[in-house]
Amino acid sequence: MTPIHVLHGQPTPEELATVLAVVQSRAATRAAAPARGPATVWTTRTHRPLPAPGPHAWRTSLWPR
Repeated sequence: MTPIHVLHGQPTPEELATVLAVVQSRAATRAAAPARGPATVWTTRTHRPLPAPGPHAWRTSLWPR
């Protein structure tokens, strides 16, 4: 693990311990998480907004965006 340097302030030992505990728990959670497969069209897809009301909204609702 790389050393952590305090750039500003004078943290107490309790504050440093709290920060280190949070950093270590996040690293452990990330390491224990199952690996996700490659991003596909279905996993990165965003929802399109509904067509705006207007005289031709029904016609343009299926046009690609």
